Amino acid sequence: MSERMPRLLLVEDDERLAPIVVEYLGETYEVTHRADGAEALQTALAGEFDVMVVDRRLPRLDGVSLVQGIRRAHIGTPIIMLTALGAVDDRVEGLDAGANDYLVKPFDFAELLARLRALRRTYTSNESSLAIGTWDFFPEDRIIESPYIGPVALTPKETELLRLLAMNPQRTFSRGQILQAVFSPTDLPGTVDTYVHYLRRKTEETVVLTVRGKGYRLGSL
Repeated sequence: MSERMPRLLLVEDDERLAPIVVEYLGETYEVTHRADGAEALQTALAGEFDVMVVDRRLPRLDGVSLVQGIRRAHIGTPIIMLTALGAVDDRVEGLDAGANDYLVKPFDFAELLARLRALRRTYTSNESSLAIGTWDFFPEDRIIESPYIGPVALTPKETELLRLLAMNPQRTFSRGQILQAVFSPTDLPGTVDTYVHYLRRKTEETVVLTVRGKGYRLGSL
């Protein structure tokens, strides 16, 4: 018996682009295509998909609102957002809504396939959840779930940073050590401070503790 092809939900309303993407991805995935954001939300809630590709600009329900609706339903399926908007704020908005990655149009199909493979490798890993206080952290889904507000989607770097701290809850990491493990050693130390701020903004201030003169360690929630 042949192995089941992974299921992919493509949400794209461009009448010229969509059939090309469906044909290209159809060699690797079982593709379900929707051109309408509201219809796509119902499809996502009713079906089981391995990965989703969502355009940012859609009729009736835009891509950001669609992703937010999917995450509110506690669906952690990895999502790539396609966007013709190159501004940093637009990309951040998509990631903050719950998308795991983004790709700016026009894009190369080989890069889209590579990013899909990378997301699925992360999502299908066997890593269990990690408890941070009363919250549950699911690194493979890039989600941390609050008992009060539900799931909160994290970006890839936010996930890597929180995983580093959560796997070593008694250890204080210097900015240099975090740069080495999560970012690039050539990045400025302020990069670490920025992502700590992002994590605190999405969860609570106590998720990461500042150890004066030493760096950061896992806090509590």
